[in-house]
Amino acid sequence: MANQTQFRQWGRKVIDIEKAALEHLYQFVDSEAFGQACELILQCKGKVIVMGMGKSGHIGNKISATFASTGTPAFFVHPGEASHGDLGALAKNDIILAISNSGESSEILTLMPVIQRMGVPVIAVTGKPDSNMAKLAKLHLCIEVPEEACPLGLAPTSSTTATLVMGDALAVALLQAKGFTRDDFALSHPGGSLGRKLLLKVNDIMHQGGDLPLVKQNICITEALYEISNKGLGMTAVIDDSNVLVGIFTDGDLRRVIDAEVNLRTTPISHVMTKHCVTSPANILAAQALQIMDEKNINGLIVVNEQHQPIGALNMLDMVKAGVI
Repeated sequence: MANQTQFRQWGRKVIDIEKAALEHLYQFVDSEAFGQACELILQCKGKVIVMGMGKSGHIGNKISATFASTGTPAFFVHPGEASHGDLGALAKNDIILAISNSGESSEILTLMPVIQRMGVPVIAVTGKPDSNMAKLAKLHLCIEVPEEACPLGLAPTSSTTATLVMGDALAVALLQAKGFTRDDFALSHPGGSLGRKLLLKVNDIMHQGGDLPLVKQNICITEALYEISNKGLGMTAVIDDSNVLVGIFTDGDLRRVIDAEVNLRTTPISHVMTKHCVTSPANILAAQALQIMDEKNINGLIVVNEQHQPIGALNMLDMVKAGVI
């Protein structure tokens, strides 16, 4: 019966073996073939079609997804399905990245005559430089490992890790060569938190029109409180007769007014509002507005136009709902 000490020992040994496999992989990344593969993909006018069977297929799926999200158009095609129609997705301007640790995947080798007839270049990723796939490919990237982490030497472990890292090395090298930016990344991840932070602007999430809390500077505090309560943002913009922003009144200001025993029914809001308040333009990123609020230690912002007239408002809760925080 295994105990916890043995479990930890076995787990550490796996990590040690796979670390050694990655050290071994370094020489293959630092090779002429790796540079040539990057150049070939960089010059590709079509897509990178990734293929692999079994565990290599699972890794291939991840590699194709990493390519696609970092500026290299790519998708995965199952070699078995390719023999039954899916190879129709292949075009002459494409490149195939074929993955097989043994380099003898019969499903991929069966496709090679058709691929060669179409003139589509193949980059083979195998652990066997003398394999049939390596010999038939235009380029070969070696993922040979000293040993698998599986003590039986059967389950793909170190080899799949090496394949995954080779794919990451290709994708990131291409990303840098293309000058791929955070904004580019966000465009392919509009549903993710990073996409929201990099794509959402203040005017996408601000309250505007009839939802904008707005009062004239000559009304009393009580009337301003009705506006704050109705709009539910915990604040209101205060404007002059030209609709220019002159201040802001918040829940925090109200607490200070009550502590000072100010008459809420007779005192004009202009006497107790915060003048020269922090504002934001509408066209900046919501993440930038959040940074402004953090730096100024405030919970809300009035959004103004070029004439310094209020056109919107937002608070921390809006940032949370939009996924910016």
